[in-house]
Amino acid sequence: MRVILTEDVTGLGSRGAEVVVKGGYARNFLLPSRLAVLASRRNKAINEHHRRVIVRQQEKLLNMAKATAAQLGKLSLTVARQVGEGERIFGTVTTGELEKMIKAEGIEVSRKDIVLTEEIRKTGIYEAEVKLHPQLTAKFKIWVVAA
Repeated sequence: MRVILTEDVTGLGSRGAEVVVKGGYARNFLLPSRLAVLASRRNKAINEHHRRVIVRQQEKLLNMAKATAAQLGKLSLTVARQVGEGERIFGTVTTGELEKMIKAEGIEVSRKDIVLTEEIRKTGIYEAEVKLHPQLTAKFKIWVVAA
């Protein structure tokens, strides 16, 4: 039986995929759970329309992410900390702090999307990444200086 998946199904396929499954599996699980619909002409046309809409939305999101990446590429944050022996700072610089500093610059990002390539424990210049889109990451510099 041919069905079109309306949700991602582990081991079967992703949303929008047209797959062939056994009739009992479709009638007893996929269709009642609304994980799939029959692959009729009408449902195929609806699925194709949804794919086109999703592709357009993804393109818009990617373009917005590229614009944000350009802003982040120019960004250089300065963090002032108390310093102990050997240029070691007290505490560490966290993604939450970086998120607040980036938002102060007028760029919206989530702390969950910020990735520190290494732990910041000393003064110096560091680089961090922001995952803006599955296909796009942006890098920015962090200057850690003594207060």
